[in-house]
Amino acid sequence: MPCLRLAAPILLALAIAFAAGPAPAQRAAPPPGGQDSPAPLHPGDAFGEEVVLPERTIVYLKGHSTWDAAFDTLVDAFKSLNEYLDKQGIKPTGAAMTIYTETDDTGFSFEAAVPIAVAPDNPPKGDIAIGQAPSGKALKFVHRGSYDAMDSTYEAITNYLDDKHLESKDLFIEEYATDLIKTDADNLVVIVFVPIK
Repeated sequence: MPCLRLAAPILLALAIAFAAGPAPAQRAAPPPGGQDSPAPLHPGDAFGEEVVLPERTIVYLKGHSTWDAAFDTLVDAFKSLNEYLDKQGIKPTGAAMTIYTETDDTGFSFEAAVPIAVAPDNPPKGDIAIGQAPSGKALKFVHRGSYDAMDSTYEAITNYLDDKHLESKDLFIEEYATDLIKTDADNLVVIVFVPIK
């Protein structure tokens, strides 16, 4: 059975491509409550809050994955990044993030990234690189619950963009308020940033 998470970035990609969106009657409703629904938001959790993402130096690992292997692929990518940072004695300056750079119906391309204060004198080689995180205007959304249940959060984001007639850029970012590697997969807190034009 395919992972429920697989539809999430595709839904957002469709929202990007079709900013006006379908008529309200044609929109998919979020799934009813249950194990595949995200946990309720807490008071003060953002949903569509306008923010400005600062310029940040990141160490990142580029990758590609199928939707069925998404969670495991990202966990492995962050394990590799953490190993590199530990060996180099580099301390992260913020939460780990996944920058989704391309999606289609079979999989996605991504950069698993960790912000750092400054680029190291001896840059990494191989699959790990140094770069800049996306910056500028974005909308902030909070997801609480399982990774698989994020598809309903992305449906709500898609509907929000449609309702507000907002045009987003061709990428989005998941920032992990809880540790993706150590936190139980059903109790994650993920902040989704949607850069807007």
